[in-house]
Amino acid sequence: MDRLAPFFERFSLTARMFYSGLLCGSTLDQESEHAGHLHVLRKGRLKITRHHARQIVIDTPSIVFLPHPRHHRLHGPELEGAELVCATIEFGAGMLNPLIASFPEPLVLPLDALPELGPTLQLLFSEAFSELPGRQTALDRLFEYLFVLLIRSAMNAHLVESGVLIGLSDMRLGKAIESMHQHPETSWSLEQLAQRAGMSRARFAAYFHQVVGMTPFDYLTNWRLGVAQTMLRKGNSLKLIASAVGYANATALTRVFTQRVGMSPSEWLARSQGHRKYPVSD
Repeated sequence: MDRLAPFFERFSLTARMFYSGLLCGSTLDQESEHAGHLHVLRKGRLKITRHHARQIVIDTPSIVFLPHPRHHRLHGPELEGAELVCATIEFGAGMLNPLIASFPEPLVLPLDALPELGPTLQLLFSEAFSELPGRQTALDRLFEYLFVLLIRSAMNAHLVESGVLIGLSDMRLGKAIESMHQHPETSWSLEQLAQRAGMSRARFAAYFHQVVGMTPFDYLTNWRLGVAQTMLRKGNSLKLIASAVGYANATALTRVFTQRVGMSPSEWLARSQGHRKYPVSD
């Protein structure tokens, strides 16, 4: 079973390269309402400043992943500069994607600690510092592939300390999480999930919270609402979505959605689609 497949089935991954070259000085604020940012430093020294957060200084070739939409600014030395390639990463824009929530803010990894990414990085740099036809499309696709490889490395090498990536790597918890992913419509009980993990209810609940960082039912609710958000953007009715994610009716789904997201499904959809009004049918 591909443990990552449900995320790519439920959430759309899109990368967009927006900068490549030698940065001498500072950029304008990098910002996006829905996207995170992936910066790959090939050579030089890079400083990243963020509002109300400590600055990041990197002086070895590294990947920097800012998983959430955050204002930040890049700075390269005025004389020698910083050679880098940057892209925005959307993985379920504006949605409750627990995979994104697993990553620390920021994730900084030296390239020499990720040898499995070497061939892809060589292709990325080759395209980035060329003027070949189709360069933008090639770089966008390469960044998407690089991101998939980064997720694999984070999961297999335990590069993150908590969250669903760690849970999926656990032989016991992984079985329960996969069950929730595959069948969000099921009325899961704590006992059923514990059975999937081969653990007692009490031990499962405590261990799940310790590893994933939330209760099993909080995770299940977030997963269901993330699936609901994807279905909303595809134009499905609330009645159909409620049935698909384990709620008795559209009213029950709307109540939980509003409590967790802070706005109704219709309001969320309008905002996620650029503040245009998209009616949601019951």
